[in-house]
This record gives sequence, structure tokens and C-alpha cells, in this order.
Amino acid sequence: MNVHDFLYYIILPILSISSLLVFVRFFKGPSIVDRVVALDLLITISIGIIAIYSILNDKPTFLDISLVLALIAFLGTVAFAYYLEKRNKND
Repeated sequence: MNVHDFLYYIILPILSISSLLVFVRFFKGPSIVDRVVALDLLITISIGIIAIYSILNDKPTFLDISLVLALIAFLGTVAFAYYLEKRNKND
């Protein structure tokens, strides 16, 4: 078993199943914090899937897309933390 088989037959199904579980948490989440954490995790999983696609198809330009998604996820998390801090100060 080489690296490509390992990525295709083991890692990719694990990421797919975990994305389905995260979707359940995103739609079922009782609070906004749960939904934001689930969305952040969903973006992280999609970064992993894009990276695996990039490795399997030998297309390194898709790693740039992963980098942009990581930056967007980070900025979204920081913005949400800022929002929660401002909301708690007003209460």
C-alpha cells in the first residue's frame, strides 16, 4: 500500500464521515457558539480534502486555495470572538 492508496482508501472516507457528523452538529447545535465551532471545523475538514485532492492529482495550485480557506476561517473565528467579547461587556 503506497501513500496514494492510503490517502484515497483510508483518510478520504474518514474525512467524509467526519464532515457528515459536523454537518449534523452545525444544523442541530443548540447555540450559536456550537454552530461557529462546527463551521470552523467544517472548513478545516475541507482544507484537508482539498490537500488530499492536490496530492492525488499532482496539482499544487489547489494548496493555495487551502491556504486562503485557512485564512478566512481564522479571520472568521477572530471576528466571532470579538463579537462575543463585545456582547458580554454590554450585558
